[in-house]
Amino acid sequence: MPVLVDTNVLIDIAYRDPDWERWSQTQLSRRLADGLVINPVIFAEFSYRYSDLESADAALDPAEFLREHLPWEAAFAAGQAFRIYRRRGGTGEKVLPDFLIGAHAAIRGYALLTRDPDGYRSYFPMVDVIAPDTHP
Repeated sequence: MPVLVDTNVLIDIAYRDPDWERWSQTQLSRRLADGLVINPVIFAEFSYRYSDLESADAALDPAEFLREHLPWEAAFAAGQAFRIYRRRGGTGEKVLPDFLIGAHAAIRGYALLTRDPDGYRSYFPMVDVIAPDTHP
């Protein structure tokens, strides 16, 4: 099953986070054969740290990371999850990137590699979340 890779995992590796780099790199290596996927939302969150497209693009080797557009169905599912969030008392006014990322994984049937699993598990319980608490 392909794995959608959350931005925080990519940042851990690119910026050599002392607490998370090893875990993130290990998890990516374990899932490379399954297929690693990113989307424009993930790329946008990741790339703002770079001054040009070429540098950001080179940091996420297309030979390792399949680039996939966000499906329309995922955009709708993200909106529905956001509706639930608001009904539960969430105060955000805009659909958060995590809703779009979680919905993409849900609609495509992908696992999701992240180190921040709580929101994904709350709003997308059908997604197989790969996180530090379940995958040491």
